[in-house]
Amino acid sequence: MRILIDTQAFIWFVENDKQLPTMIKKELEDFDNSLIISIASLWEMTIKISLGKLHLGCDIEEMIDKVYRNGFELLPILPEHIIKLSTLDYFHRDPFDRIIISQGLSENMVIISSDKVFDDYGVRRKWNK
Repeated sequence: MRILIDTQAFIWFVENDKQLPTMIKKELEDFDNSLIISIASLWEMTIKISLGKLHLGCDIEEMIDKVYRNGFELLPILPEHIIKLSTLDYFHRDPFDRIIISQGLSENMVIISSDKVFDDYGVRRKWNK
């Protein structure tokens, strides 16, 4: 299964945070799954760090290294993602979540996210407590 992980879930995964449900952690550790993170997530982390709204256990360079060390593929923002984004309703205004949603829809991927508003867009969201 191809899995696109949202920003918060990725942070919880690489920082081994207990807020990440055990079943989701198992999905992310399953070698049969292809793990993907959007470049938008790294962009979001960088902005929130600079604004003092996000504090990580490491700097952004180390976080980028964790993308690769944990077997994630980095997904760029492609023109087809922007086209899909242009068709989305405004159930949610967060620009980073909206591009992740459009990428998940465009690429037909399951999205790992605790954010229930993703469901309003018809994505295949996974989050088990």
